Amino acid sequence: MKNCIVAQSGGPTAAINASLAGVIQGALDNPAFDKVYGALNGITGILDERLLTLNDTFEDRGNIDLLKVTPAMYLGSCRYKLPKLEDDKAPYEKIFQVFEKMGVGAFFYIGGNDSMDTVDKLSAYAASIGSEVRIIGVPKTIDNDLCITDHTPGFGSAAKYVASSILEIFHDTVIYALKSVTIIEVMGRDAGWLTAASVLARNEYCDAPHLIYLPEAAFDTEKFLSDVKDLLDKQNNVIVAVSEGIRDKDGNYISASTGKVDNFGHSQLSGAGKTLEYLVQDRLNVKVRSIELSTLQRCASHIASKTDLEESFQEGLYGVSLAAAGKTGLMVTILRTDSKDYQVTYDASPVCDIANGVKAVPEGFITKEGNDVTHEMVSYLMPLIQGEPEITFENGTPKYLPVKHLV
Repeated sequence: MKNCIVAQSGGPTAAINASLAGVIQGALDNPAFDKVYGALNGITGILDERLLTLNDTFEDRGNIDLLKVTPAMYLGSCRYKLPKLEDDKAPYEKIFQVFEKMGVGAFFYIGGNDSMDTVDKLSAYAASIGSEVRIIGVPKTIDNDLCITDHTPGFGSAAKYVASSILEIFHDTVIYALKSVTIIEVMGRDAGWLTAASVLARNEYCDAPHLIYLPEAAFDTEKFLSDVKDLLDKQNNVIVAVSEGIRDKDGNYISASTGKVDNFGHSQLSGAGKTLEYLVQDRLNVKVRSIELSTLQRCASHIASKTDLEESFQEGLYGVSLAAAGKTGLMVTILRTDSKDYQVTYDASPVCDIANGVKAVPEGFITKEGNDVTHEMVSYLMPLIQGEPEITFENGTPKYLPVKHLV
């Protein structure tokens, strides 16, 4: 019998705990594993030996169900970047010393692109020293930018929040019979999937957002102003959805860079929405405001997608089955087998083919004008936001699994 460790990393989502629930249940039900440890705050929890034994808490399957609908990370997160092995092997040695000390035969890391970089590095190190510890990546990211997989856990719920919020903003805006522009900034530095999901706000009476701009299409400020002015000539209210990472034809961000980067070298931006607000105010002399959805779009479990949560849970289960079968160095993937009736299967790909790549929105999903998305995008997105999970409320607010161990 071998033990296993699971950890979570990167930005939170409404579905990452559903994947954790899948890993925990899969490990508890699989005779290949005995104790299930949770590392607090990602890979740093292993380096610092801050581990929880999860068996007792989650033998009660009611807690598994509660964990599925609890937002963010039950085990906490980190944004720690493993150094290259040739630069510093000490963290690798420490991690595998902890694995040996705790009798660990498998490590599951739930996270996005940067987390898959960690999975890739640990898998390569394990192979170099002949370790039998299986390293499996379980994906998550609201950005939906992981390669190979059809979509990623967390994206569907965030997409549902974005679409619902923009529909509510439309209702808020149309009550006034005066000219106005509302610019909504959505997360997405390099890929515009989440901003594209704003199209799902449209229905038989709502045509907002009227303009959608993604990082994949070069942004021209003069064309943007012309687009907005043309619409204002025909209607009172214009609602615009923009990705935080929109940039011009030379690759320069429209929003000002702070000059700072995170641990993974990503540029820190100061606000595309606010930049465009000032531009419209200065050039078009019309009432304008910008709204940054910011962190609210990541963890809105009260309006999560049931499809997203169910698929996230299944990916966690599938990851455990891979490790139990002796597989390693893989990331779980989703394959869409039937687009018309929406059916998926679960598979896995070598994490080395995924880490540090970016899945951009295809050209055919963006209109030629670069200010909207096509029907193909709508068909891709629509199944991912379907269904509403059962949320228990207590004293008027959602009941989630307590995270006292993180406080």
